[in-house]
Amino acid sequence: MRLLAVHPSGLMYTRVFLTLEPLGLELVAGAARVAGHDVRIVDLQVEPPRRLWRLIDQWRPDAVCLGGNYLANVPEIIDTAKQIKIRHPGCFVFIGGHSASFVANDLLAHGAGAIDCVIKGEGEVSVPLLLQAVQDGDDLTGVPGAVSAAGEGPPPRFVESLDTIRPARDLLNRRRRYFIGPLDPCASIEFARGCPWDCTFCSAWTFYGRSYRVASPEVIADELARIREPGVFIVDDVAFVHARHGFEIGEAIKRRGIRKQYYLETRGDVLLRNMDVFRFWRDLGLTIMFIGLEAIDEDGLRRFRKRINLDRNMEALEAARSLGIAVAINLIADPSWDRARFETVRRWCLEIPEVVNISVTTPYPGTEIWQTEQRKLTTRDYRLFDIQHAVLPTTLPLPEFYVELVKTQQVLNRKHLGFAALRQTLGITGKLLLHGQTNFLRMMWKFNSVFNPALQIADHARPVQYELPPRPAPAATADKRTLYVHKPAGRRGRTLDDATEQFVDATRSGAG
Repeated sequence: MRLLAVHPSGLMYTRVFLTLEPLGLELVAGAARVAGHDVRIVDLQVEPPRRLWRLIDQWRPDAVCLGGNYLANVPEIIDTAKQIKIRHPGCFVFIGGHSASFVANDLLAHGAGAIDCVIKGEGEVSVPLLLQAVQDGDDLTGVPGAVSAAGEGPPPRFVESLDTIRPARDLLNRRRRYFIGPLDPCASIEFARGCPWDCTFCSAWTFYGRSYRVASPEVIADELARIREPGVFIVDDVAFVHARHGFEIGEAIKRRGIRKQYYLETRGDVLLRNMDVFRFWRDLGLTIMFIGLEAIDEDGLRRFRKRINLDRNMEALEAARSLGIAVAINLIADPSWDRARFETVRRWCLEIPEVVNISVTTPYPGTEIWQTEQRKLTTRDYRLFDIQHAVLPTTLPLPEFYVELVKTQQVLNRKHLGFAALRQTLGITGKLLLHGQTNFLRMMWKFNSVFNPALQIADHARPVQYELPPRPAPAATADKRTLYVHKPAGRRGRTLDDATEQFVDATRSGAG
């Protein structure tokens, strides 16, 4: 079959700070190609829509897979599906991805017949089976993770081994457009999949059933050797949870003489526990790490169920500084913040050398706070669920909340992306320009055109065609059984040694 895989356009934050290659879609495309299908990819983050419609009209794919990793893309995905059905009625249209897995039945309802199926869970297993079923005219309810008008198939299945799936990177036309900060251009790679923690605002652990699986060091090193880009983003939810795995990957890279610059995400307590791993990776090219502090007070940390106290978080920042690794951190702004709270955060952010990103508390389907958040949603417009808009009641009038939010972000922008930052990064910028890379330079000047209180308020006034389903009545505790996409397998679902498993249990607050 001819399969066209489509990634929707970029969201607000990605238009300034990063544009990442659609690794999940590449992996699904790779699995479909191994199964014998002819596959192409369109990434609307970096490609014009006319290429999509040219392929629909001229190549005439038998099936189109729309990637639904981000909830805010849902309206675009639904409208695209409807347009495809108008232009190519015989095409089989399906949706997969992280966020799609949590709202599968709602997507079918919104599609009104334009969406033939939604795949829940890991697509590398289900998509080849789905395409075979479509080709043979079989019942879709036999496909793991498939949800269609005919009903729901068996539970989604995990890929048996992460070593057996490889991304179809060659199918992307504009690889030089992918970057994250000064890593320009930048590819993405996966060392491990899943997260053993259970933060209330996150759906990574509910998607993967608190599992944690790893790829073999030699397989990872082989893939890195094939990547042409000098920058690599390690997409693991928490990098180097398992110290031995991190060392083994590093040793395999060192043996091959691979030199890259790396960006990763981790937790402060993981950094403190596994300092030797991060020191080793600094020498291999680890340039920047992202640490989700989430809050700068104990009450905030408890609310997000981050069982690491504030002193330990500050210790983690000091540890990263001692390694000479640049750090970016994330704080979550709650809609209850008033002007004094914003001012306190601004002052704190200016006192530390790290890059600080501010996101907004957002209950997502698949997270515990989707079930437990006591405040009513002020909107169910999918497009506003992007962690840059307030979807819960604000203490300040909404226009003033956005003024304070953007004012805080602007302070941080001037600190890290203004003229002073340009002088500090002149060598980096010049080197990138010599190689024809302008993504990093452009991001320095795009902030004010994207982050604008008036534009954010205007977003709330747009006509709404598609809405999230109503949330369940708030509960004191979440019913985790209803949150999981892949059912948890307990300890046997995590590739961790006993000491690391005990560390994880000691640093999380949930159970099960």
